[in-house]
Amino acid sequence: MKKDAVDASVNIRDGWAVVSVAGRIDAGSAGTLQETLTPLIDEGQKRIVIDMAGLDYISSSGLRVLLGARKALQKQGGSVALAALTPFVHEVFEISGFLRIFSVYENVEGAMDAQGQTG
Repeated sequence: MKKDAVDASVNIRDGWAVVSVAGRIDAGSAGTLQETLTPLIDEGQKRIVIDMAGLDYISSSGLRVLLGARKALQKQGGSVALAALTPFVHEVFEISGFLRIFSVYENVEGAMDAQGQTG
């Protein structure tokens, strides 16, 4: 993985799509996250948790992708939860007001438990 890139992988678990992201999400790499999330939503996946334990940086471009995914899921009666924000990423979410918009959890299991395992 290049230093200025994001790595995104998907693992389906207990009815949830767990999207693990690592690296940096900025203007140059936000498209990778978009390309990971859009097919999941288009295929009818209603529950997505984004594991950010390996994420070092997120810019406004990345925040826009997450907001778009949240809106698309809400239209379908679904939800997106965020898990394991690193301190820097947590601060970005706090400053931007996104902590009030998204459900944020300590880890993936906590997100799945709090939101209900299956739907």
